[in-house]
Amino acid sequence: MKIRYTAIAVCAAFSLAASAPAWSQSSALVQKAKSEGTVTVYTSTDISEAQSLINAFQKKYPGVKVDYNDLGTNGAYNKTISEAAARQVTADVVWTSAMDLQMKLAKGGYFQKVDLPQKKDIPAWADYQDLLYATTVEPIGIIYNKRAVPEDKVPQTRQQLIAFVESPAAKGKVATYDPEKSGSGFLHDTNDIKNDNHFWELAEAFGKARGKAYSSTGAIKETVVSGENVLAFNVIGSYALKWIKQNQDLGLAFQADGTPAFSRLAGLTKGAPHPDAGRLFLEFLLSKEGQSELASQGLPSVRKDVDAGLNIDTLGKRVGGHLMPIKVDEGLLDYMNPLKRAAFMKKWQKLTR
Repeated sequence: MKIRYTAIAVCAAFSLAASAPAWSQSSALVQKAKSEGTVTVYTSTDISEAQSLINAFQKKYPGVKVDYNDLGTNGAYNKTISEAAARQVTADVVWTSAMDLQMKLAKGGYFQKVDLPQKKDIPAWADYQDLLYATTVEPIGIIYNKRAVPEDKVPQTRQQLIAFVESPAAKGKVATYDPEKSGSGFLHDTNDIKNDNHFWELAEAFGKARGKAYSSTGAIKETVVSGENVLAFNVIGSYALKWIKQNQDLGLAFQADGTPAFSRLAGLTKGAPHPDAGRLFLEFLLSKEGQSELASQGLPSVRKDVDAGLNIDTLGKRVGGHLMPIKVDEGLLDYMNPLKRAAFMKKWQKLTR
């Protein structure tokens, strides 16, 4: 028995010794972050969706205040560039849904590499060279007015969507984002072009139907709820999953031939004034605890082990098993080329106006 106890003690001591470096590193990071006192975040995520995350972070790390700045996608991008040019970097973390703009910042040298231990818990496509990390996976779908569109008439594929938009029921009553004014709309549309050879056919049908394009998600939702529009496509499905619980007249559909999904990307700025607090925030953002807070507010987790809301696996089942996350790679820059972007806008205007 003495030998057995000794073996257990030795194993326990070995285990503690093995874990000591990781614990020490984590503890040291927390202390450094507390000495900095603040982490400044530039973001496009509404405070209503992020408040529980912020509260949980500040509760876990008292002494580290979150300076949260919702600037929108373009605002966060432009301010990050202008401050870097003036050598007056203010943001520690930039966290937005404009995947293409975030990649442009990463390739432009505005982020610094940070090797997060949590990256082992997220898909390989969600990490770009330790510069950018996907923190959510949010489906792109269709919302419709149940009073105007019977369930058996709801488009299930891209071809069916085109046919619906061409039908008399859609004349003057179909909506989507305006890619000239909405970063989300531009991202969703250009992703469609790369993965679906029917996008321009849909755009042409949209124009002939006198479809309406909007700059904001809220405006699209309200017009479909009221019946002004009967259907809207390429909308943010994570928002719509909450809307349909709040309004019995609103329906949501995902396409059986593939449901694209975007992510909110986060990176640590180069020259961050609070680099340790910034790293700590990123670690929390991708931790099971942080991801649970986001998922509980309707932003599906990029991890598989979160059960506070939808995670990447359960979301895949919810959309019918055809989830197609947009990869965090240099392909996001395809339409950032000024000439290619201008050509897209010219063709969009020609077909839809």
